[in-house]
This record gives sequence, structure tokens and C-alpha cells, in this order.
Amino acid sequence: MLNSTILIGRLCADPEMRVLQSGAATTRFTLAVDRAMSKEKKQEAQSKGNPTADFIPVTVWGKQAENCAEYLAKGRMVAVSGRITTGSYEKDGKRVYTTDITAHNVQF
Repeated sequence: MLNSTILIGRLCADPEMRVLQSGAATTRFTLAVDRAMSKEKKQEAQSKGNPTADFIPVTVWGKQAENCAEYLAKGRMVAVSGRITTGSYEKDGKRVYTTDITAHNVQF
């Protein structure tokens, strides 16, 4: 089985880095990836207030995480390759499901 994805998009906000107790660095950011659609369909969706992009949470680890935190900023175009990760948590008594990308490589 293969779990691999490549995305190209723009950062929605500045990346946020944390250093864990183990000393490992992790950085998170959200990537806005435009949906493929004709110019007319995009204008129609925008006029109705519908999204024309998907907003994908991305997590990066190690030295790559440090580089992302230092050199990336809101609006920057990046290419991310990695794997899809899913999870869930409880909020207000309801199960919330998540889909994120764990990046192996981020190119800016």
C-alpha cells in the first residue's frame, strides 16, 4: 500500500513551531490549495460565497520544521510532499474527525 500526496499552495498564516520535551521540533501550518475549475465556475462559486480552495493542515518534523518556521510566512507558495494522516477527538460530547498531511519534504 502507498500513502503519498503532493500539494502546492499558499500558507494561510505564519507557521507555528514547538519544541517537544524530547527536543524534537515540530511546525504546523495550513496550506490553501486552489481547486481545479474553469474561470466561470470559480467566479460563480465566489459570487455564491462558496470556497474555491481547500485548507489543508500540515505538520513538519525535525530540521525541516525549523527551516519552515524560520523561512516561511503567510502567503508564501510552497510544495509539500508527505502522507495523509487521520485522527479524531471528542469535543462537546461529539466525535470530530481530522485529516492532515505529515510532510516529508517542503520546498519553498
